[in-house]
Amino acid sequence: MPIPHGRPRPASRLVAAIATIASLAPMLTGAASGAESPPAPDSGLVATLSRLEGAAVTLDQALLAAVDGSIEVSTARADLDAARAALRRERGAFDPELFGETSRSSSDAPTASFFAGAQVLKTDETAGSFGARWRLRWGTELTASLDAVRRETNSTYASLNPEYDAGGRLSLRQPLLRGLGGSARVGLTAAERGFEAAQARFDDVTLVVRATVEGAYWDLYAAGRDWAVQSLSRDRAAALVEETSLRAQAGLVGPGQVANTRVFLAEQEQALLDRLEALDAASDRLGTLVGLRPAGDARRFLTADEPDSAHAVPDEEASVTRALAANLELHASERALAALRAHASAAGRDALPQLDLFGTLGGAGLAGEGRDIILAFGAEPETLRTATTGDLGESIDQVLRRTYPNWTIGLSFTLPLGGRRAGGERDRLRAEVARAEHQLEGRRRALADQVRTLCRELANGQKRLAAARDGVSASQEQVRIGLLEYRAGSTTAFELVRLSADLAAAQQRHSQALVRSARAASELRRLTANGYTGKEMGQ
Repeated sequence: MPIPHGRPRPASRLVAAIATIASLAPMLTGAASGAESPPAPDSGLVATLSRLEGAAVTLDQALLAAVDGSIEVSTARADLDAARAALRRERGAFDPELFGETSRSSSDAPTASFFAGAQVLKTDETAGSFGARWRLRWGTELTASLDAVRRETNSTYASLNPEYDAGGRLSLRQPLLRGLGGSARVGLTAAERGFEAAQARFDDVTLVVRATVEGAYWDLYAAGRDWAVQSLSRDRAAALVEETSLRAQAGLVGPGQVANTRVFLAEQEQALLDRLEALDAASDRLGTLVGLRPAGDARRFLTADEPDSAHAVPDEEASVTRALAANLELHASERALAALRAHASAAGRDALPQLDLFGTLGGAGLAGEGRDIILAFGAEPETLRTATTGDLGESIDQVLRRTYPNWTIGLSFTLPLGGRRAGGERDRLRAEVARAEHQLEGRRRALADQVRTLCRELANGQKRLAAARDGVSASQEQVRIGLLEYRAGSTTAFELVRLSADLAAAQQRHSQALVRSARAASELRRLTANGYTGKEMGQ
């Protein structure tokens, strides 16, 4: 029976559909139709990523920019500078200091005494004092001083005019209970521990920033791969819609299967927009961490490096031991605890009574321009003249040679009744120390848990990556077989849609496996203060 004109033969429509399917098969499977083995997990991603616009940046460039421009590093550096200045200030408390004073005075005083030597006694004085003080770190206070006075008067009974008086003294005060030793230098000790803590925090913040930036860099890498995977999935969905439409036109499938593929394509289009937004967000986060924006017209950063897929498996116990010994955050907490202990120890000594030993060793000097003094108390006036002569230098020389020596030694004692103020401060600081010790122990335990978790992640990294690669290969094989079954009419477009979604998920898990090991290695380097270098810990 002849076929009516204008209506295609079923065989001709089938041949046309098969030819179209054959031309679209590479888009559906990522490889040529009838390939004997599935493609590698990264097949097709490189070409897709090359279409993505952005400014490529290496990991080293990102790390260098982050350390230079990080707000956290700059803040930690300012804290370190402040701690260094505080340490310098506390050290300065034990520096010797010079002191000096000079004055000029004049006075007129009416007198009623015959022995005053004048009805209005006029005195002019020039005084000077010079010396040095030094406070030692054991609480000892040393003072050496030299005083000199030049005195002029109109008294007729002044045997020296002008008169030069000088005095020198070396004094010592040594606390025996309160204020001795550690309590005398508690400020310096706390400043030293504070500086060490600030240095450790600065180094730790630098490592944290580097680890954070490295994690953000690999997140950007994974986001780029996820976008490429989703882009390929969208292309597969579009090809599947076109193929299913042609098969429907050929009468090989029904309209329901066409609807299934169109729904799948719409979902993939939306998912692709989501992946693009996630990629831009990852780029923005990296830019915020490094303090830069892409140069020129580039909208986003792109990664130029790939994560290492082969990390050495660290020894778990050696890693924990290394972290507990070298972790900078832990070291900063230990230094802060040491500062608290110094304050508590000083407060314990300050709760004792005050008992100080003091003493002085000195000398005096006298010189001047001698003159005659006439005493007219008897029948004949008597003239007196002092044997002391010389200038200011002579009186100072007498002091230095201790021509007229003097000395003092004694004890001073103070006992506050009740002792509530000092005792309360001592108990408060002891409680602060106990709390800091508990917090430090908690940090040690948490650190050990973190290190063990990261070691296990790295130990399972190769297995996880191999499983992810196997999953991608298996998913690609499933899609290839599903396509052949779909062409043969033994499966539906809905099943092929599900297989394509499984392939996309497998490729994303492969990306996550790569990034997870890289992030774990970076974090382990931070926690062990660069003790993990890719070689097994303890080797």
